Amino acid sequence: MLRLVGQRLLLLIPLLLGLSVLLFAWVRALPGGPVTAMLGERYTPEAAAAIEAEMGLDQPLIVQYGKYLLRLLQGDFGTSLRSGRPVLEEFINRFPATIELTVVALIFAIGIGIPLGYLAARRAGTVVDHTAVVVSLIGVTVPVFFLAFILKYFFAVELGWFPTSGRMSPTMEATHPTNFYVLDGILTAEWDAAWDALVHLILPGVALGTIPLAIIARMTRAAVSEVQNADYVRTARAKGIKPARLRTEHILRNAMLPVLTTIGLQVGLLLSGAVLTETVFAFSGIGSFLAEAVFNADYPVLQGFVLLIAVTYALVNLLVDVSYGLIDPRLRRQQ
Repeated sequence: MLRLVGQRLLLLIPLLLGLSVLLFAWVRALPGGPVTAMLGERYTPEAAAAIEAEMGLDQPLIVQYGKYLLRLLQGDFGTSLRSGRPVLEEFINRFPATIELTVVALIFAIGIGIPLGYLAARRAGTVVDHTAVVVSLIGVTVPVFFLAFILKYFFAVELGWFPTSGRMSPTMEATHPTNFYVLDGILTAEWDAAWDALVHLILPGVALGTIPLAIIARMTRAAVSEVQNADYVRTARAKGIKPARLRTEHILRNAMLPVLTTIGLQVGLLLSGAVLTETVFAFSGIGSFLAEAVFNADYPVLQGFVLLIAVTYALVNLLVDVSYGLIDPRLRRQQ
């Protein structure tokens, strides 16, 4: 298992190097540019030339990339052109909000997706199965931003059951030692603050988790349908193994491997989907900050945030691979 972890961590080096090249080329291909965004109506060729010289943008691209890579190796992701703060500091301040949102969306997707897919497979061909298929199909096809607007309009604006925006009510006073608002409320025993933060996560979490829910349900249905008709399951059933043990040890356990892969892939989609969801709900995570960076052509933020998100995504998939060995002893022995 340690060998697998070491190999995957070594593979991160060429992956991140290639990604840094693509990101560097991509942000410089964006229309406008940071100098235009910074000067706005004050734009003059002289002022633009002065800022480009100050930022080093007048140098050849290969020189700019070399300096950028050298700073990266020293742990310096640059400074935001808009806020003037280090990119890594901005990321650390905002990442807890996106992690909280992603965790709520994952809990929603896994908590409903796996039971729904399992039930559909067990009741194949019935009304339950057809309903689950239709629900998952709708979940996949509805765009995240559209669903977010619909949820916000009905449940926040019309019914008033949930807050319309933000991470916490403006009138709520709370301390934030970790910047994970729900966790902070629990650690400091400020239960009202914890509940307030949790309520602010529900609508954006549901909007963000709907597509993963549909995909997980479809994958679970397919995996369970295949496993429950396998020869070894029929043999186990013929031996008189109790239904509860048959479902948990022989069907669900073996069907979970492809589902785990799907869940790992969904984490990357959740992080990228957070850009739209956080913008709709004015949620101050990395998604909304990344959207602002695109509009302002904030090169360092775009490059740094996408690179850090890629590292997070790679580490999550590494955890998924490690979990394979924990679920299936055969894979553990092979590794």
